[in-house]
Amino acid sequence: MKKYGLIGFPLSHSFSKKYFTEKFVAEHIEDSSYDLYPLEHVDGLINLLHSNPELCGINVTIPHKVNVMKYLNWIEHDAKNAGAVNCIKVISESPVSAAFSGELGIGGHDLRLEGYNTDIHGFEGSLSPLLTHHHDKALILGDGGAAKAVKCVLDNKGIDYVCVTRKPVEGNILFDDLTVEMIAEYKLIINTTPIGTYPNVDECPPIPYDGVGEHHLLFDLVYNPPLTKFLQMGDERRATTKNGYEMLVLQAEKAWEIWNSND
Repeated sequence: MKKYGLIGFPLSHSFSKKYFTEKFVAEHIEDSSYDLYPLEHVDGLINLLHSNPELCGINVTIPHKVNVMKYLNWIEHDAKNAGAVNCIKVISESPVSAAFSGELGIGGHDLRLEGYNTDIHGFEGSLSPLLTHHHDKALILGDGGAAKAVKCVLDNKGIDYVCVTRKPVEGNILFDDLTVEMIAEYKLIINTTPIGTYPNVDECPPIPYDGVGEHHLLFDLVYNPPLTKFLQMGDERRATTKNGYEMLVLQAEKAWEIWNSND
């Protein structure tokens, strides 16, 4: 039995568990399971691996995407640049092989842990088809863990960006300081905050929406509900809009590819 799962805390609901459980049935994938492993502290990863030797793939969600990196033997380039990992490949490795590679596993055990950020792949794949020449400057709403993958993609594409936050952070803009003119200037606006997520469907990021027009692209990492108030405000002003569902599907499929590659 191959085991896959999600670590984080709390884990009240999970897109990944539902997605992979349905994938196993639809694609007749046998001897595989996907479970939730709530870890309040990331150092519980060691015991989790010891207790579940069949674990070969792990998704990572808040609050562990950054702190889990210190337990990994190898981190993919973009994940390292983003400063966050949301996907771990667990590889059984003999002590002899580990000694030769110089990368003995955590606690000296014979596991090699590789870190990736599939959010980067998912966001880039979902965003790219929508980009036009108008989208050369972006506002990123929020500057938490979810913004790390967004920044990496925009950096790779050469799109300038500024983060918007509620509290002062060097280099960022405050929500309170946004003007209609600034919104009109930045035609790519990406919401990385949880504002508007079910059940708070009547909430939206506090920006001056009157600056949004037909050349804008509003991307919301939230996927529940499918049409957030943020996206609705964009639709009403003839902007292009996209929610985070496709991004999640793409990142899940990328994780599956990583876990089952023989490289």
